Amino acid sequence: MSKKSIFIAFVVSLGGFLFGFDAGIISGVMSYVGPEFNLNDTQTGWVVSSPSFAAMIAMLISGKLSDQIGRKKILIFVAFLYAFSALASAYSYSYETLYIARMVGGLAFGAALILAPTYIAEISSSENRGKLVSIQQLNIVLGFFAAFLSNYYFNEINSSSDFFNDENVWRWMLGVEFFPAIMYFVLMFFVPKSPRWLFSNNKSELAKEVLISIHGAKKAETETKAIIKNIESNNIKVKTNFSDLFSPALRYIMGVGLLLGILQQVTGINAIYFYATSIFKQTGIGTDAAFSSGVLLSFTTVIFTLIAIYLVDRMGRRPLLLIGMTGIAISLLTCAYGFNQAKYKLSNEGILSLTEIDSDKLLIFQDVEYDSDVKFKKDIKSVIGNQVYAKNEGSILEAAIEMNSTLVLLGILGFIACFAFSLGPIMWVMLSELFPNKFRGLAIGVIGFVNSFASWTIQQIFPWELSNLGSALTFLIYGLIALAGVLLFLKILPETKGKSLEEIELEFVK
Repeated sequence: MSKKSIFIAFVVSLGGFLFGFDAGIISGVMSYVGPEFNLNDTQTGWVVSSPSFAAMIAMLISGKLSDQIGRKKILIFVAFLYAFSALASAYSYSYETLYIARMVGGLAFGAALILAPTYIAEISSSENRGKLVSIQQLNIVLGFFAAFLSNYYFNEINSSSDFFNDENVWRWMLGVEFFPAIMYFVLMFFVPKSPRWLFSNNKSELAKEVLISIHGAKKAETETKAIIKNIESNNIKVKTNFSDLFSPALRYIMGVGLLLGILQQVTGINAIYFYATSIFKQTGIGTDAAFSSGVLLSFTTVIFTLIAIYLVDRMGRRPLLLIGMTGIAISLLTCAYGFNQAKYKLSNEGILSLTEIDSDKLLIFQDVEYDSDVKFKKDIKSVIGNQVYAKNEGSILEAAIEMNSTLVLLGILGFIACFAFSLGPIMWVMLSELFPNKFRGLAIGVIGFVNSFASWTIQQIFPWELSNLGSALTFLIYGLIALAGVLLFLKILPETKGKSLEEIELEFVK
């Protein structure tokens, strides 16, 4: 594996870093934005999920568009959109301007998430493709880690600084994303165009130069022969349509791809990432501890993503996915059990500790025990109002809850760890491998659209689920979905380890 291929993979997948940073940063931002704009559950869900909604559009068209004009040109434009979105979000003055600015960023990460693994697969050799494509997921989780560290830092200085306050600290949280976005924009000019795309567009000499610069002359010659043979046998210039993806020849691999795209999201991963601070608040550990737990969560993700990169070309895709999905199901069901055992009761001391709330309003709840977090939160909100509750949720739950918060924390970390070495990186690896060259951009775009739609749905409804179904039932639903996913994977999941893109096509395209 050459140093140049590693450099290219890291640069191209910086869009993943920015996606991870945006997803991680919003979990802390909402602790301030929600109360400031007095957002209800639907508005909270839309601010968080609006980038995923925009990403659906970008994913649907960017794959096909990249087949026409090239991966590199679109990724450069993606970097510009990221930078613009960061500044526009930081200067938002209303709920509407904030979600519009975030939707611009959504267009960027929708395109980046599908084009980066596609591009990386096209510059990689078969023995290193899994590792290099997994760098996309590594950059995503490094983005999460950087965001949670940033959130923790801003939350800490907000409590001890005269400059920062609840009204402006979230703007700095959002605006700092501008700097990695500009770096991404500049570095993209230093990566070559995809050699497979160049061959497909009758630019053979330039494609050979790119392959030689990446792999050396000997390996480049082998790759060139395989690519040209594949293009000639498939008549790459034939126009492709959406309906072709569901032809009998592609039906199996489209089924596998759609299953991966849906299960990656409906197990609730982006509910955990995008609402991490809020989820940790539900355990009663307090607002400050919720921010620091986010750092631990993102650090766990980085470690297990590195494990995935090490194992993906050794163990293979199928074993990692089966082990990971089983762990995801067990972890989510553990969280459901932990939340189901929780009790909620405000003592006199607990009420008096809530210094930012009129304690007289809460005296009617003194020593009243609740088994349901839904009922408890609803009654508290009816007395102090949604805005006051949203601003003080962490301290209210910390004062009232009795539960094994360690069990829930371990469940969440277990889920994150299992996702990070399975569904997180492996889905993108397999999507970049399964489809023939002439269908790859279009197919990944369609599956990316479905994946993003599932992500948007989960993000949009999660605040409603916590308010109306409660934490225990919400996690139980996700756990049962993961359990069903294990059974489906056992039945239909193929193995693509160690095979060239051309060999995979011969085996799985009927």
